[in-house]
Amino acid sequence: MKPIRIGFVMDPIASINPKKDSTLALMLEAQKRGWEVSYLELGDLFISNGIPEGRIHHVEVFNNLEIWYKDLKTTFEPLYKLDVLVMRKDPPFDIEFIMATYILEKAADEGVLILNQANSLRDVNEKVYTAWFPQCCPPSLLTRSKSTLLDFLQTHHKIVVKPTHKMGGQSIFVLSEGDPNTQVILEEITKKETCFIQAQAYIPEIETIGDKRILLIDGTPIPYGIARKPRPGDHRGNLAVGASAEGFTLTERDLWICEQLKPMLLEKGLFFVGIDVIGDYLTEINVTSPTGIKEINHHFNLDIAATFFDSLHQKLIDHQTFKNHDFST
Repeated sequence: MKPIRIGFVMDPIASINPKKDSTLALMLEAQKRGWEVSYLELGDLFISNGIPEGRIHHVEVFNNLEIWYKDLKTTFEPLYKLDVLVMRKDPPFDIEFIMATYILEKAADEGVLILNQANSLRDVNEKVYTAWFPQCCPPSLLTRSKSTLLDFLQTHHKIVVKPTHKMGGQSIFVLSEGDPNTQVILEEITKKETCFIQAQAYIPEIETIGDKRILLIDGTPIPYGIARKPRPGDHRGNLAVGASAEGFTLTERDLWICEQLKPMLLEKGLFFVGIDVIGDYLTEINVTSPTGIKEINHHFNLDIAATFFDSLHQKLIDHQTFKNHDFST
């Protein structure tokens, strides 16, 4: 039987940090299982006469901080030649990202298993979709009105404001009542009331417990996570901006939040998701390219990529397109 072919849509592979990159961890596990591994960047995707196609880079990957991949060959093929496509392109969530999801959705129509489901990548904005779960969240507001944001600040005294399309702690501000920078920050982040932003009441546990990252695979949470504590002089619990990570075991409240989300994740085909929890509150639902695999593995001696592929193996069995493959290994 021919090997399963898996492609990863991602940022340039040469630019990743192999020490902590979750996509590389998944690629290594796929290769370990004998799958044929390849990657594509957004610019490698196209539709020609109604057929979704791609410039597919076939690679060998290595668990090596100096040399983590080797290009084998590049082919131009219809995307339906691949069995699985994993969308791992980092935000910004912009029109180019949306165009890519249309191409992936067309590939899904032709039998390719797309993770996460393409239309759901468009629908489930990582900052905004928390509004579908108000029982899990702090007081929150989506608006582009400066006066509405000022009222929200007056009510809650200290708030977090952030754009809806970025990642890694970019353009996130904490505002307190009386801060003389408030007006200009709100003007800048809303682009003078022309862009929606997300605001949330400040959760003080960010300072003591940190911003907890929890990973879910096919709706089921990994029982351990990492809590990212801001470095001194910063308020952002993002490893990309210098936060430190500590391991933790999911609490009853964490598990309850996961149960609240599970039906939606399964219904929308959101196979691999990372949620952010501060204190008792859900703050983000990360569906584009959730990270944390290597950090959680390090703290708890886990193999989350293996768990990912164990679940994916069953999903492939259930996916009728793959009836001609041998899934015994």
